[in-house]
Amino acid sequence: MASSDKSRRVWRDVTVFDGDQTLEGLQAVIVEGDIFVDVLPMADTDAALLDSGEDMGSGGVITPGLIDCHTHLVFGGNRAEEFEARLEGVSYEEVARRGGGILSTVNATRQASEDDLVASALPRLDALIADGVTTIEIKSGYGLDVEHEMKMLRAARRLGELRPIRVVTTLLGAHALPPEFKDDSDDYIDLVCNEMIPRAAAEGLADAVDVFCEKIAFSVSQCERVFKAANAYGLPIKAHAEQLSNLGGSAAAARHGALSADHIEYLDEAGIEAMREAGTLAVILPGAFHTLRETQQPPIEALREAGVPMAVATDANPGTSPLFQATLMLNLACTLFRMTPGEALAGMTAHGAQALGLNELGRVAPGQPADLCRWHIETPAELAYAVQPGRLAQRLYRGELTEGLSNER
Repeated sequence: MASSDKSRRVWRDVTVFDGDQTLEGLQAVIVEGDIFVDVLPMADTDAALLDSGEDMGSGGVITPGLIDCHTHLVFGGNRAEEFEARLEGVSYEEVARRGGGILSTVNATRQASEDDLVASALPRLDALIADGVTTIEIKSGYGLDVEHEMKMLRAARRLGELRPIRVVTTLLGAHALPPEFKDDSDDYIDLVCNEMIPRAAAEGLADAVDVFCEKIAFSVSQCERVFKAANAYGLPIKAHAEQLSNLGGSAAAARHGALSADHIEYLDEAGIEAMREAGTLAVILPGAFHTLRETQQPPIEALREAGVPMAVATDANPGTSPLFQATLMLNLACTLFRMTPGEALAGMTAHGAQALGLNELGRVAPGQPADLCRWHIETPAELAYAVQPGRLAQRLYRGELTEGLSNER
């Protein structure tokens, strides 16, 4: 039996997706405190073990808690007018050149207080929690000056204090060129490197640093300056790269040891090889592809053949992926990009964890942290097959039940 200061919970007759694959046959899952202690075939589990803790129910599917490894969840305002313009044929690049796009969100975010940003983000966060997310990455990038970028990061940290979810923060100062630095992109990169990154590091506000390497954003050489500055402060790096064109940003990020290269619709063989050699993950973002009505697909088959792990995330943001349902991304990854349901689910569990440098998460296995979801479905593939809210029966975060009844069957 568990000691008096620890809870012991037992699920029986469940199908388990462990982060890599669906285990054969029905399983028993046992959690003590905030750690998985056993995952056993029911045929090999004696009655005494099944009766050794609180009965959490039987049936359904257990997965690791979902991990949304790429979001822009904190922002001011919305971009419904931009959405309408794109439907009328205006390109994403043209919207940006007109002062819309990211810059319109920058204006709204700068005008919002930290409290405003927290309040507006909470409903979006609650939607993701209700869809099984237990770990989320939240980027800055809509402040584009030191004070407003720090404000965004503080708001993101607060969200993790207000809700039962692990929040990982990323400084995305190099997201776009702010109006006050028009035609002075190198000077702005100086600000990112010499003021933003040191400030975020000193105040413990950022867990990583990101860049947008693209023709409408920053060049490879400018992004590399950001990578070097981040590395100097011990902060991991990642990159938005090859979303609209092939500049070689993914290969550059990999050369600097990036955790991930994200979007990557225009990724080439050289970039794939650089990522493979460096252990840099590919983060697949079908929500932006869908919203922008893109036609250039990421090279899923080439990544698969090269053995580059693929994470999947919502890219939740106000302009190019205003989609706040994690399981919808599983469906889109499969229907748009021909990922298998197992690949997509691994992308939002074990591989999503790797993309954040949190390799201990995203798995249902003895000794691992006990973040899990139990779903009202019969097979894990159903999470990708159907877009259907309300399937989450139980959600365990750090060993604490945050959704569902303990005796639900």
